[in-house]
Amino acid sequence: MKPIVRLLSLLASVTTLLAANSLQSIPIHDIDGKDTSLKAFDGKVVLLVNVASQCGYTPQYKGLEALYRKFKDKGLVVVGVPCNDFGAQEPGSASDIKEFCSTKYQVTFPLLEKIHVKGPEQHALYAALTGPKAAFPGDVKWNFGKFLIGRDGSVLKRFDSGVAPDSADLSSAIETALAKK
Repeated sequence: MKPIVRLLSLLASVTTLLAANSLQSIPIHDIDGKDTSLKAFDGKVVLLVNVASQCGYTPQYKGLEALYRKFKDKGLVVVGVPCNDFGAQEPGSASDIKEFCSTKYQVTFPLLEKIHVKGPEQHALYAALTGPKAAFPGDVKWNFGKFLIGRDGSVLKRFDSGVAPDSADLSSAIETALAKK
């Protein structure tokens, strides 16, 4: 019986690793149009957030930047993913978004290209994050939805828009993820 349990445990570990690696290998562009993927943040804890400049949650940029500055030396990277899927609240170009983020909120964390996080044009990254086989399936409901991704590329937690960057829940999850080497 013990060998079967070990085999099942090994298979579960391999499946988790393959899923994490496939998530990290999905191609995307950064805000400047350069090819990248989540693999660029390998070994770091990633807080992936779909962002928008004209949303009621836009002030969360301030808290996200504070989180990034507080934990970046411990291995956290906040990654903003501009999205215009909700109320057309991110209508700007890449340069508009960069300027807004840097001047209004002094954002220094990485930004990716503007993409669709839901619907028929959904980017493959969000299809993997929200699809039926995802750790936390279901469409992103609004701007500033958050996915916490561990150092190994596995999705650890998901937080809706209303969870502020300075919430105890989010901070605790980040600290737990950072503690895992």
